[in-house]
Amino acid sequence: FFFFFSTPNTATMGKYVQAQRKGKSPIFKSHVRTRKGAVKLRSIDYAERRGYVRGVIKDIMHDPGRGAPVAKVQFLNAYRYKRDTELMVATEGMYTGQFIYCGKKATLTIGNVLPLRGVPEGTIVCNVEARVGDRGAFARGS
Repeated sequence: FFFFFSTPNTATMGKYVQAQRKGKSPIFKSHVRTRKGAVKLRSIDYAERRGYVRGVIKDIMHDPGRGAPVAKVQFLNAYRYKRDTELMVATEGMYTGQFIYCGKKATLTIGNVLPLRGVPEGTIVCNVEARVGDRGAFARGS
């Protein structure tokens, strides 16, 4: 008599593709140690609702696990004597040292953040808010 024992998992062939293992699974955790941080728009305050706030782009860097580059933007704090740094999605045409303006009365130039009602139809936009104040939800590429 011959007995043949086989387990169903030993006969699988092929390899796991690394890019496909980044989902929710018990066998893989994505490596987030080198990620730069959460990319969000500036939170809306009084100055941004009524006029505009000026910021300067300090650095444009690559964020692993993200397709678009990330810009580190520095703003003056409106309430204390300090500076706030925000991470935003870098739009095409941004450069370090560039001044960007966020607010209702900001002009329509590359990198500025303004309400969608102030943007003409057909303009290329990125990082659009789904609801006012959620700091960016749609089209988060550059």
